[in-house]
Amino acid sequence: MLWNIELPRNDIDHISSYKLGSIERKRLEQELIKMKSEVIEIPLIINGNPVKTNNFFEVRAPHDHSIVLAKAYLAEEKHLEEAINSAIIAQKNWSSIDWYHRVVIFKNAASLLAGPKRIENIAAIMLNHSKTPYEAEIDLAEMIDFLNFNAKYLEEIYQIQPNQSINERNRFDWRPLEGFVLAIPPFNFYSIGGNLPTAPAISGNVVLWKPARSVVFSNYKIMEVLMEAGLPAGVINFVPFNSNNSNIIYKNSNLAGFHFTGSYETLVTIYQTISQNLKYYKNIPRIVGETGGKDFIFLHSSANIQSAAFNIVRSGFEYQGQKCSACSRVYVPQSQWVNLKQKLMIILKNFSFGDIANLNCAGGAIINKNAYEKIVSYLDIAKENPKTYEIIYGGSFDSSKGWFISPCLVQSKDPRSKLMEEEIFGPIVTIYVYRDEEFESTLKIADETSPYALTGAIFAQDRYAIEKAEKILRFAAGNFYINDKPTGAIVSRQPFGGTRSSGTNDKAGSKLNLLRWLSPRTIKENAVAANNWKPPFLE
Repeated sequence: MLWNIELPRNDIDHISSYKLGSIERKRLEQELIKMKSEVIEIPLIINGNPVKTNNFFEVRAPHDHSIVLAKAYLAEEKHLEEAINSAIIAQKNWSSIDWYHRVVIFKNAASLLAGPKRIENIAAIMLNHSKTPYEAEIDLAEMIDFLNFNAKYLEEIYQIQPNQSINERNRFDWRPLEGFVLAIPPFNFYSIGGNLPTAPAISGNVVLWKPARSVVFSNYKIMEVLMEAGLPAGVINFVPFNSNNSNIIYKNSNLAGFHFTGSYETLVTIYQTISQNLKYYKNIPRIVGETGGKDFIFLHSSANIQSAAFNIVRSGFEYQGQKCSACSRVYVPQSQWVNLKQKLMIILKNFSFGDIANLNCAGGAIINKNAYEKIVSYLDIAKENPKTYEIIYGGSFDSSKGWFISPCLVQSKDPRSKLMEEEIFGPIVTIYVYRDEEFESTLKIADETSPYALTGAIFAQDRYAIEKAEKILRFAAGNFYINDKPTGAIVSRQPFGGTRSSGTNDKAGSKLNLLRWLSPRTIKENAVAANNWKPPFLE
């Protein structure tokens, strides 16, 4: 059946502002009060049914330890077996249903999130992730965009067909993978939490979804919307679990794919586990992984310094630096350093972190205790090594009420120091000042310093400098920006992903990602019956 899906518009272009006195701000404030006042139970969802176990934990707001959002249950081995079995049973009908019937479900979910479920999900993102209204809005908008654009991408993929010839008919049967996909998203983006299970599912696959433990609350809101939109039982099974129960999944013969965003170390561990278990599988599993970054902003002497300062602050400190694309290192020419530093100081004096529920803060808290302690350890390194580092702004932290770390600027005298090289995943931006005449050699240092290659940016008005940076940094970032911050990739416009230690670069937000969840079968049909077995040379 042919069905022309409309070309979606990016929801992120129409997000609410929540300005003082607006109706949406009042509704959001009311929803935040309501959500903070109740503790919900979050069961597993296996074959469409809620399941409670003997193993549970509390989900708390990162910016206020006293706020308990939910009591969430964890799957044990028997529950994972049930989830796998229900997925395999569901796959028979789900994989054979006409694609447009699948697409409608996810477009319905997008409509619910864009309309009646919007404020509820914005509040959930704010409280569970400690995001400001703006950060929550762009996160929700990206989830809506993933659902709408993946529907359009699937239509376009089905239209990709092989060439024809006289007396033969050729076609692709766009099949899903044979078996189930394991989706493990990170804590930092609600949208990634929802895209990792839904991208394979819209393509006809069945999925086990292991949400990040810290944000089970917001991810469960997505699962509720999917079920309300008509998702059949067993297609996506919502199963938070401890890693010590994971062997039941990795040794199952039906494991067909792994969709992951998280740390490089975790991806390597799971990659090795899957490789060691290849003998168990019916097919070689597809592995799609996006990991971390040590993302950079590089300034040329011709850069617009005011614009660069705004973008350093936004990309380095929005959502407390907890984005895999967040600016973590900056290269500044000596001639512009004093000017840039003054502008950064002025901006940061008004950039406060606090309780995001009061709608007056520029940022919130770090997600959990482990992340907080890791970031603080880098501050300790900076303080303990004054010959290498100088903290020029911030550096304070406090865990008495929430996991708060203030925005921090550190100047490093060594371009290959620990804080210039390693992913911190927090509100610390390290700056290296280079001599203006060493622009090209410093570009090469930026390319070689970190094992990651996710995002990066060049700020310059000199076009020759831009062209030189684009060439030298060609493999340093999968998403490269010119005179713009390295965060905020938009579905369909800046498909996202990196290489080196940053992942497999399968570009979420484009049809390239969906192609990884499909396994085409080539079908040839002969139109004319054979009338001779002999090839011409024998006649």
